[in-house]
Amino acid sequence: MVCDIVRDVLFLRLRSEDARKGDIPVGKDLRDTLNANRSRCVGLAGNMIGVRKRIIIVSLGEKDELMFNPVITTESGSYQAEEGCLSLEGLRRTKRWEKIEVEYRDEFWKKQKRTFVGWPAQIIQHEMDHLDGILI
Repeated sequence: MVCDIVRDVLFLRLRSEDARKGDIPVGKDLRDTLNANRSRCVGLAGNMIGVRKRIIIVSLGEKDELMFNPVITTESGSYQAEEGCLSLEGLRRTKRWEKIEVEYRDEFWKKQKRTFVGWPAQIIQHEMDHLDGILI
């Protein structure tokens, strides 16, 4: 289901709770909502569609990756970035890592551990900030 994008800053500043296996359907809503906004969006977090669960989806070009309970385990190469957000107006500067390793559960609830570099790493960090109630 395509969901409305939450713009309520007070709601977006709340930390998300851990996702459970029963939250897998939220991933479909995130996927549908990303597809509907693809021309102006490369990732979404659960709270952006009104669900305060630790779930994100990121566009990796030909494939979108759903991540349940993502955790960055290693990071390297900090840099300054300028980012926009579907939930907020304008661009903002923030610190990002060029390379990250992330542990998460996929859409089949299988444990994954992957390394991301460059643009995909930046998207993941932005969406993970949402999970912690951090707005750039």
